[in-house]
Amino acid sequence: MQPDIIPLIVILLIFVSSILAAYLKLSVAIIEIILGAAAGILGLRPEEWMIFLATYGGILLTFLAGTEIDTTLLKKNFKVCFIIGFFSFIIPFIGCFSFAYFFLHWNTASSLITGIALSETSLAVVYSVLIEMGLSNTYIGNILMATTFVTNMFVALSLSIIFIKPTLFTLIFFIIAVLVIFLAYKYSDKLFKNKIIKNKVIEPEIKYIFLLLMIFIYFAKLGDSHAILPAFLLGLFMSGHFSRTKDERVVMVRLRTVAYAFITPLFFIVGGLRISLPMIISSFSLFAIFFLIKIITKFAGVYYFAKKYIPSGNMYVTLLMSTGLTFGTIASIFGLQSGLIDQAQYSILIGVMVTSAIIPTFIAQRWFAPKEEEDMLDIPQPEN
Repeated sequence: MQPDIIPLIVILLIFVSSILAAYLKLSVAIIEIILGAAAGILGLRPEEWMIFLATYGGILLTFLAGTEIDTTLLKKNFKVCFIIGFFSFIIPFIGCFSFAYFFLHWNTASSLITGIALSETSLAVVYSVLIEMGLSNTYIGNILMATTFVTNMFVALSLSIIFIKPTLFTLIFFIIAVLVIFLAYKYSDKLFKNKIIKNKVIEPEIKYIFLLLMIFIYFAKLGDSHAILPAFLLGLFMSGHFSRTKDERVVMVRLRTVAYAFITPLFFIVGGLRISLPMIISSFSLFAIFFLIKIITKFAGVYYFAKKYIPSGNMYVTLLMSTGLTFGTIASIFGLQSGLIDQAQYSILIGVMVTSAIIPTFIAQRWFAPKEEEDMLDIPQPEN
């Protein structure tokens, strides 16, 4: 019996991605997606354990993004985040749906799935880029993560309202999520400050976070929902637990190290593996048009408000808000499994999202990255 070579190849891809990212000075997420796509072209297919860990990696990235939000800054700039996030969703949704329905004559359900999938902004990509650029705690970083959350909130709500039929288990998931977030917010200090278990090599604090996220995943699946939104809210409400003391900050550093060493790279590599190159080539014109519509409508929805409220980083914000991967993949998988879209439509949507995760991010990092980090911490907003 031959040993399974896929784990060896995956670890090799993770290692090579980190080396290339360091030398090329690009986000490792971009490299991981590209290498994943290349491996997929050569015949590598994700195994069940990879898909599970990739899903968990996306949830973990979302939680980490929530912990980086400055809640005081978020409250102060809630209007800005809501406006940019809403128009980042609604304009691409209308544009992509309209093209699919009126020009391609796809049915209503597949057109709606297309609009929902291509209107998202990938919180996982945005967060990864901001962390690597050292911008997660800046004004731009906080605004980006908050507006991305708002966009994805509308994506999740639209998918749930239009397609998902709530059941008793959906209500149970909602109750469990609220309960876990509340209890974690109120009582996590008792674990983090416990002298017997804190700062141990066995990492009970990190295992505690993993457990909370796994509870979300389990009950979300039970209720035909998804754990991304509660994971972000958990991170947001627990952000104070990771910033007040040196020991708490050390926990966050260790958690981030564990995540970026193996778990979150699988999220991006599996994202690349999902691309079906033959199907994209056979429908390349549609793929290219949908990609252009997504980017153009994202610019239409974001650029004006970004220029108004974040004048020194408007193009950087607009480009990163144009990325896709996380919720778009979830919506596409839901559409495929429910028979709302076929395999060819699914491949086009996944290809567009993966491409949008690469090209706008590359341009943003290469030519529009903020140069003066200290100037990004408190940018005065123009008058309304």
